[in-house]
Amino acid sequence: MTSMLTRHSSRVFLTTSCCFWSTPPLWQSGKGNLLAILKQRWWKYMFLGLIDIEANYMVLKAYQYTSLSSVQLLDCFSLPVVLLLSCCLLLLRYKAVHFVGAGLCLLGVGCMVGADLLLGRQQGLGEQKLFGDLLVLGGATLYGISNVSEEFIVKNLSRVEFLGMMGLFGSFFSGIQLAIMEHKELLKVSWDWQIGLLYVGFSGFMFGLYSFTPVVMKRTSAAFVNLSLLTADLYGLFCGLFLFHYKFSGLYLLSLFIIILGLVLYSTSSTYVAQDPRVYKQFRNSCRQRGGEPASSDPAMLEPSVTFTSLGPEAGGTHPVHVA
Repeated sequence: MTSMLTRHSSRVFLTTSCCFWSTPPLWQSGKGNLLAILKQRWWKYMFLGLIDIEANYMVLKAYQYTSLSSVQLLDCFSLPVVLLLSCCLLLLRYKAVHFVGAGLCLLGVGCMVGADLLLGRQQGLGEQKLFGDLLVLGGATLYGISNVSEEFIVKNLSRVEFLGMMGLFGSFFSGIQLAIMEHKELLKVSWDWQIGLLYVGFSGFMFGLYSFTPVVMKRTSAAFVNLSLLTADLYGLFCGLFLFHYKFSGLYLLSLFIIILGLVLYSTSSTYVAQDPRVYKQFRNSCRQRGGEPASSDPAMLEPSVTFTSLGPEAGGTHPVHVA
């Protein structure tokens, strides 16, 4: 309970620090001004901030009720959520190689969980395992929604705007939830310099994660980021071999190899967008006659085919879009 509280409390520190990203737009003019952003999109960022906070809280709370292996396995549910939402909302289209790569990454996670079961590492197993598993699935679903929304914002609006607004509303909701639900546990923590140092270190790493994730997200995609983060549990296990003297299993190395192979395979081909909403809207407006009827079915008036390269180099901060 204390570790869960400490990590949730560090979320307050993290999101409060991220608020410094929202300070520069305050002195700008036009649509990039902080007040203009709040006036136009405040309720959207408030909703996203609440989703991100609850995703963190639900997954961390699940450690109290279910096993570590279950959390590692069920947390992968965010990947199909990201793929589905990317297809429906971002209009991304994936090729067979992408699904094969994603499948390999999930297979690698399965090998890692299998190694935990063989070694008997069932830390965190509680009496209400089903409730804990449902918490993980709920948190993974919210993670997927948050990640897809983040990809849309950083590619179409601004990375600084996303970090600033999420930090602003995230710290607000996290502080309220901490005060209401965890204030008694906070008073029970025996604070010393070691706990304080671990707390500051964890907050610093989380701050770096949330700061650099939008950079990677802009150059790749939410799906690629989720696949990459599957290696985080493996790195934690490797650290545990030296710090906590975990038993070693060759399946851990096999898991790492399979996940990296899946990432490489996923990166060998580009995703594409069948219809860019902005191009599509402009096309439909230009093809309508004065009476509101669609224009004749001229081959030149066919809907444009738009391709989108997710892993290509940036050119002026935007991805290359080719209209045929």
